[in-house]
Amino acid sequence: MKPTIDGTGFGSITIAGERLDHDVVLRLDGGVKKRKKKLSKAVYGTSHVISLAEAEHIYDPGAETLIVGAGQEGRVELSPEAAAYFERKGCKVKRYPTPEAVEKWNAAKGKVIAVFHVTC
Repeated sequence: MKPTIDGTGFGSITIAGERLDHDVVLRLDGGVKKRKKKLSKAVYGTSHVISLAEAEHIYDPGAETLIVGAGQEGRVELSPEAAAYFERKGCKVKRYPTPEAVEKWNAAKGKVIAVFHVTC
């Protein structure tokens, strides 16, 4: 069962009543995991570009859609390698500023995963 996101503000996201002060990845099985930003920082020097290694960590086999909460101001992007990886997996990527991505996540149907950046 997919958890409901109650809301987000700069620096936090509240999922099923629990406030988290870090970026998260939401899994097909409803699991909530801390985002492994270090995988992208090691390549790009920032967590605002999702690397191939991080894309491989985010992806769940069978996922058909990835919702990217790109930060409160929408700054997070996928690297060309990460975008190509999701395309090869048949997983559509939908990128929105995090507040809008929360709405999209809560309304989403099907095999959906997500990553949410909670600051810029």
